[in-house]
Amino acid sequence: MKKFFGRIIQILRTLLFSKTNKELLIFVFFLALSGIFWLQTTLNEVYEREFAIPVSVVGIPKNAVLTSDEIDTVRVTIRDKGITLLTYMYGDILRKVNVNFKNYSHGNGTGVITQQELQKLVYQQLANGSRITAMKPEKLEFYYNYGDKKTVPVRWSGRVIPEELFFISRVAYSPDSVTIYASPEKLDSINVVYTEQLNYANFRDTLRANCELAKIKGVKMIPDHVRVTFCTDVLTEESIEGVPIKAINLPKGKSIRTFPSRVNVTFVTGVSVYRNLKPTDFYVVADYNEIKDHPQEKCHIYLKSVPRGISRARLETSMVDYLIESDEE
Repeated sequence: MKKFFGRIIQILRTLLFSKTNKELLIFVFFLALSGIFWLQTTLNEVYEREFAIPVSVVGIPKNAVLTSDEIDTVRVTIRDKGITLLTYMYGDILRKVNVNFKNYSHGNGTGVITQQELQKLVYQQLANGSRITAMKPEKLEFYYNYGDKKTVPVRWSGRVIPEELFFISRVAYSPDSVTIYASPEKLDSINVVYTEQLNYANFRDTLRANCELAKIKGVKMIPDHVRVTFCTDVLTEESIEGVPIKAINLPKGKSIRTFPSRVNVTFVTGVSVYRNLKPTDFYVVADYNEIKDHPQEKCHIYLKSVPRGISRARLETSMVDYLIESDEE
């Protein structure tokens, strides 16, 4: 073993101290030295770089609720030597900027921090030679209230299309409603909140999507995300027999008898919906006022309502024979 390591050491010594390798080592040394000088010169040059700095509202009273985002971001372009900018990039000098609620709230549900005030707060974290050359946005706003809230339902938004011959038979939300905090004016104007834009296509099985709610300026939502479940079913064209015809707008003492008294309805629906349908789930009518004003041998009948999950519903016939009868006293 000692002979083996001794041989290895001898080979390395020969390689390192040969004439060719000595020249290579000298070249590498001066290359590294020139690189150090170049880096030093480069880092002493003046540059500009944009930084994203979080801004947080602190000192919020216990009876107040912040209805805007708790943390916002300001984008600051700083001019200084490269070495200083490196410390900003990889050090912990540029930390979150805290703005005091009491100093900037206007007492009307809003607070504004101007660009000039933001620059003062950022300068407190910068080195003496650093200069801010640009800042976005021009101001930051926050919104708050003193506990005004409301519970509203959730609805999905976007484009959700299952495969051909399938359709969305039911949509479920968890939770199905959220609590919103906002100014009284905004609370009065909001009756529903929507999810972020959902985009799904060509699916056949039940689809579950965890998504955030679409943000509304000056409105805080609890929770701010929901789970939406899209249940699918297979489309089928079916018909149901024996749907009763009912008379409407009848004056006292009058009745209408139709021939036939029941009709068939054709429609498109899902297999699972069709299994649970009954004739009485459909509402077909004959209108006495129309018969009275436009008497004919036959009267029109209308499909007024259908169960949920039914589409393209139509009557097998749109006119039937009828007889108006007076009730015996």
